[in-house]
Amino acid sequence: MAAIRANSVLPAHREAITLHTADGLSLVGELATPADRPPVATLVCLHPLPTHGGMMDSHLFRKAAFRLPALADIAVLRFNTRGTSSLQGTSEGSFDSGRGEKYDVMAALEFAEFHDLPNVWLVGWSFGTDLTLMHGLDPLVSGAILLSPPLRSATDEDLQRWAESGTPLVALVPEHDDYLQPPEARERFAVVPHAEVLAFEGAKHLWVGDAENVLDEIVRRVAPSVAVPLPREWDGPMQTADTSAYADRTTAAFKDVPMPE
Repeated sequence: MAAIRANSVLPAHREAITLHTADGLSLVGELATPADRPPVATLVCLHPLPTHGGMMDSHLFRKAAFRLPALADIAVLRFNTRGTSSLQGTSEGSFDSGRGEKYDVMAALEFAEFHDLPNVWLVGWSFGTDLTLMHGLDPLVSGAILLSPPLRSATDEDLQRWAESGTPLVALVPEHDDYLQPPEARERFAVVPHAEVLAFEGAKHLWVGDAENVLDEIVRRVAPSVAVPLPREWDGPMQTADTSAYADRTTAAFKDVPMPE
């Protein structure tokens, strides 16, 4: 048995995909599915703020794609929103502060529906949580998980729509988040009576050192038949990804970049 480390890549079927938006853009993405059986659930991942280093390869989503198809039979669909770059490539268009990105969310959900991906859950992180709340309420969506929601662009009106829908909504809020900490998050999400706000003791906005706990909580929600905590070791083939190219995509590298309006 070998330890599963940050860059460990477990077996899966991985396919580069292109999403096509209603306003004519092509977006770079990847779909990772279990290697030898159908998935029991699907994550559609909406990444953090691209003006500050967010992308489809941001570490939580990268680790989800590396591990969850093998460990939990979960399909992981991740993509770069308009104008965003990663090693996977650059999506067409330009960053639009969450407005034009509604077409990106729609394109990802249409892809999931067309390919008969089951039990679709949106997983937004930071900026991606605003996209989820503003644009992700769709009949295809079984529920949504929000990682470090800042509630910068999403409004109480957006939250009210989720309240009226009854669609499951779970917010994972770091104790030391830079934007919205658990006490305030509970107040803001009170608009959605069925929303769960889970405080993560000691965690920060980027979840460094907490990826395993986050993935366990995601699996607990979207695939309750899968035992958690997930294995921390793997007895089988395993590759190691080279992520050194992302050394310049850290918070420190963007500390002097103003936040978009």
